[in-house]
Amino acid sequence: MSNYVFEPQAPVAIPVAGSEEQFPVRRVYCVGRNYAAHAREMGFDPDREPPFFFCKPADAVVPVAAGETLNLPYPAQTDNYHYEIELVVAIGKKGSDIPLEEAQEYIWGYATGLDMTRRDRQMEMRQMGRPWEIGKAFDLSAPIAPLHKAADAPSLDKAPIWLQVDGQDRQRSDIEHLIWDVKETISYLSGFFELQPGDLIFTGTPEGVGAVVKGETITGNVEGLTPISVKIV
Repeated sequence: MSNYVFEPQAPVAIPVAGSEEQFPVRRVYCVGRNYAAHAREMGFDPDREPPFFFCKPADAVVPVAAGETLNLPYPAQTDNYHYEIELVVAIGKKGSDIPLEEAQEYIWGYATGLDMTRRDRQMEMRQMGRPWEIGKAFDLSAPIAPLHKAADAPSLDKAPIWLQVDGQDRQRSDIEHLIWDVKETISYLSGFFELQPGDLIFTGTPEGVGAVVKGETITGNVEGLTPISVKIV
């Protein structure tokens, strides 16, 4: 028995769709500007330059149960709280420098997730050339619907992805429009970090990001996966 100075927290875990299993989260990677139209709306050239990544802490993950709407508190220190709908990939085995043709073997499953963002804080830090964790890596900033095992999920090389606010379309695109697809992202990322079981990769958001306020409900999905629903409170 380890002699910890205090009891360590249990890992955050995401329910597995159609199962009693839980997927423990180790680390959360996020790909920035991975849809060309979203890159343009953020003021960037969408040419196919190498992808870039940022991280959220594992305890930023908020599991959202199937068929339920989670009450998500409006965060402190922002007046411009944005949604970003994303396909989330769960890694199931350890690997580094993963060849592109082997990347699929490392995928444990998929989920629909939200990369919630303090956009004003992110932009302030970016303009000053500083890291922007306070805009991306805050508490409760990564709601995720139940995971689907890769073996049970449909092919996600091409699948509609959408988000609505109070029933009105805000984001609608297709996974085929990723600049760097899932396997390319895994291969590239594994050259910089040894990927481990429990890692999550948020693969980027399409165009149409925008602000939400208290009382509004966000719903979204990647077709073939479990939808996500949160109400801002």
